[in-house]
Amino acid sequence: MLNEMMDRPIVKENVVEYMRKSQRRFDKDLDKLEKWCNKKRIPIIPHETAVFLDFQLGLLKPKKILEIGTAVGFSSILMSKHLDSEGIIYTIERHDIMSERAKKKIEEFKLQEKIKLFEGDARDILPEINEKFDFIFMDSAKSKYIEFFPICMKLLNKGGIMIVDDIFQGGTILDDEKSVARRWRKIHRRLNQFLDFIQGDDAIKTTLIPLGDGIAMIQKLEEKDYSYILTQLK
Repeated sequence: MLNEMMDRPIVKENVVEYMRKSQRRFDKDLDKLEKWCNKKRIPIIPHETAVFLDFQLGLLKPKKILEIGTAVGFSSILMSKHLDSEGIIYTIERHDIMSERAKKKIEEFKLQEKIKLFEGDARDILPEINEKFDFIFMDSAKSKYIEFFPICMKLLNKGGIMIVDDIFQGGTILDDEKSVARRWRKIHRRLNQFLDFIQGDDAIKTTLIPLGDGIAMIQKLEEKDYSYILTQLK
């Protein structure tokens, strides 16, 4: 599983290079893991997104975090640094190879008590979670973002924040669907539906940020049932 988005920045290449090389590194062990993932082309968030996530969580200080898309556990390990003694992260990974790697990394960092890994499809696991979260980080199958949105909003506390990664598809999200390769059209269509929705709903507040392949930052302003969205998908 190669992280092709690392080669599709939506900001000028020299600016991306500057952000990745000039910004602060993480502690020795996490920095080593990040460099190893980049060398192996394992899909983790790029450094500029990781620094932003680290900064935001330092301000938010969430007690419970939900992550959809664990990969090898880099972002979970990064986010765990902002949990207090009672805090916990629930993270979901559907790929067997990735989940096995994540388990090993979580053990290496001695975070088994702070990071609870669920193995399987988020579509099956999310409805079974009976918890509320202060922060949600979604970095999974892009065509599923709008499908997962209703349950994520149900699980997110009022006032809580959700960050959604890789929303611009290297800028191709703005292209006409007919110009997109057939194998990418469902992703293209669903991402456009997702972006249109989150920017037009009054029960949430959204900002789009051109880091990595783009992120959406969403705050839940009020309780609302979004299950109707699923009946409108194409």
